[in-house]
Amino acid sequence: MSLSFSLTTERNGLLDITDAVQTLLKDGRVEAGIVLVSVPHSTASITVTSPWDPLALEDVDDELRRLIPTRVDFKHQHDTPQDAAGHVKAAIVGHSRTLIVENGQMALGHSQRLYFWEFDAPRTRHVEIQLVACR
Repeated sequence: MSLSFSLTTERNGLLDITDAVQTLLKDGRVEAGIVLVSVPHSTASITVTSPWDPLALEDVDDELRRLIPTRVDFKHQHDTPQDAAGHVKAAIVGHSRTLIVENGQMALGHSQRLYFWEFDAPRTRHVEIQLVACR
């Protein structure tokens, strides 16, 4: 079963999408299986990390910005330096995550949440969900 939702980003960074995906899982009535969460964008990613200390989210974002800074010497300069850096970041982090579904819930650890990671805001984005039920 395919589902999707849209979101609008105002700034770069991590946005918690766990509850939105979980709501779609309930709507899809999948008790056991897998869920694939994907973004059809070349400057955004999906990741899993811990939300419990908000400064940890900043650390993750800051560290990726340190490793791949926005700069003007990228060979790819189709749009802006932020766009070029966003392509590199998204290629490294990845455009999708596949998670196990158990008892109608994503099988995330107690300190894990699912995040959309924006690298080229502001944008209107789409998150695609594919549910596969076990029989």
